[in-house]
Amino acid sequence: MHTSHKLTQVLFTLLAFVALSSAALAADPGLAYPPTSEASDQKAGSLLIYNFYSSGATSGNAENTRISITNTSTSNPALVHLFFVANSCSIADSYICLTENQTAAFLTSDVDPGVAGYIVAICVDSAGLPALHNFLIGDAYVKLTSGHAANLGAIAFAKLTNTNVISTDGSLAAIFFDGALLDGSYNRVPRVLAVDNVPSRADGNDTLLIINRIGGNLGTGAATLSTLFGLLYDDAENALSFSVTGGCQLRNSLSNTFPRTAPRLETFIPAGRSGWMKLYSQSDIGILGSVINLNTNAGASAGAFNGGHNLHHLTLSAAANYVLPIFPPSC
Repeated sequence: MHTSHKLTQVLFTLLAFVALSSAALAADPGLAYPPTSEASDQKAGSLLIYNFYSSGATSGNAENTRISITNTSTSNPALVHLFFVANSCSIADSYICLTENQTAAFLTSDVDPGVAGYIVAICVDSAGLPALHNFLIGDAYVKLTSGHAANLGAIAFAKLTNTNVISTDGSLAAIFFDGALLDGSYNRVPRVLAVDNVPSRADGNDTLLIINRIGGNLGTGAATLSTLFGLLYDDAENALSFSVTGGCQLRNSLSNTFPRTAPRLETFIPAGRSGWMKLYSQSDIGILGSVINLNTNAGASAGAFNGGHNLHHLTLSAAANYVLPIFPPSC
């Protein structure tokens, strides 16, 4: 009887979840994008992660980021708690509230000047608790004084149930990126990331790599990457291994000094050649990242390009989680 009762509960939860998801998106033509589909920058969700932002300390003209966030729901507003996670792991937060079908944009130089890191945007209810509202999309336009620039879509995570896990004093809530239909569950976070193309520096390329650790306490400090293991491949399938260490965010240009390989990267990937790499932790942690390439010959060479994209997700982790403070929105 106990097993049968538990099975009935699970089936009821699944049916209610499917009905809720279908009803929420029934106004749009086509098939509903399944909330259980894994996190990506091509879906809507209740939680967005912007992989990178930066701005100048005194002027945003040369270095800045424009953050866009849109509520695609035609019937419900979105109360969004924004957490600005600096690469030092310190955190600042604010709220932004969107009506139905509303979009908003702001410059990070206006809200968090002189800081680089990543942003977590979480849809909450009127009490500040995480809310199931799988309608948020967004992106970040980034420009750096180095000349690197890109448009990076926000990675969307769907909330999978209406329920939450809350501390006994009601001041904290837990978010679990486990992909399960349980209290506080969201889509899973990648465990292994890939850079699908590493162009040769000898051809004028400066490839900026950004990796973020997803997890920790958004009230007191995010978790750190520690040491990541990587494999670098050339276009003839030869491989080199390396390790890199980072805090909440790792950011550096690929070169002879980063990552340290034997032989060095510029020897391993000479002029006219390319490679690729993958990175992960030996521990079970969730990571996200982006890559931005700068080539000053882009206007004069047919094979030179500028731009960037989010890293590819090769495998997933169900172990990542956030703890966030609960307090009502200020808007």
